Amino acid sequence: MLRTMASRVLDDNDRDEVLALLDADPVANVFVASRVRAVGLSPARLGGQMWGFGPRGGLTALCYAGANLVPVNAGHDAVHAFADRARRQGRRCSSIVGPVEAIRPLWERLEPHWGPARAVRWAQPVMAAARPSPVPIDPLVRRVRPDEFDILLPACVAMFTEEVGVSPEAGDGGALYRSRVAELIRIGRSYARIEDGRVVFKAEIGAVTPLACQVQGVWVHPGLRGRGHAVAGMAAVVKHALDCFAPVVSLYVNDYNAPARAVYRRAGFEEVGTFMSVLF
Repeated sequence: MLRTMASRVLDDNDRDEVLALLDADPVANVFVASRVRAVGLSPARLGGQMWGFGPRGGLTALCYAGANLVPVNAGHDAVHAFADRARRQGRRCSSIVGPVEAIRPLWERLEPHWGPARAVRWAQPVMAAARPSPVPIDPLVRRVRPDEFDILLPACVAMFTEEVGVSPEAGDGGALYRSRVAELIRIGRSYARIEDGRVVFKAEIGAVTPLACQVQGVWVHPGLRGRGHAVAGMAAVVKHALDCFAPVVSLYVNDYNAPARAVYRRAGFEEVGTFMSVLF
């Protein structure tokens, strides 16, 4: 049997080839592409390594290995190569996420060494919108101001805890999470409807490239759910995103979250793929 080609650690000399591969599927790859465009491929700036499969000039697959492990365009041989490197290196990530076709076999190879996982989300529809929502926007949804950080943060913590199952304030006391929330506010990618010092609806645009952007952290105050805030709020976020950031707005959602999927469909999103996530 022929030995599977090994993966290699990429650097800034590979940037153009990496971006060409990422841009071939801008919605699926928006998170990794946004990181590469922002900081390049140097591990010190990237916050991890970028692994490549294939020789220079002939890259066929990638894997971002940082706080998340994210394969890109990874077929059978690339998955095996990335799993081999990840197993040798040891787990340094808090999650594995990406197209289900790559994540399922990758996790099958890593689970005996990295398992058990805290949670596995086996199917997460990837949804996208390339035109304004067909429903009226909420005119009160706007960019969050820096002086509203203390109002927004509890809503962000509640959303994260509800979605992920653990508090983002565990471990380092929430310093890294608070820094990320503040950064998204500072760069104008945090949106909310705030009334009387209370967040009614919120969402962030977490990743941006010239080709696509990705919405995250969608949340409605529990006492105000079922009143249409999510649909109108998402319609507003879609409008802002299309006007200011990219021609396609995307997100991914758990398949079992029927209310959220219904909200996104009403706001004009269509399913374009399926992700899978393994959480540690």
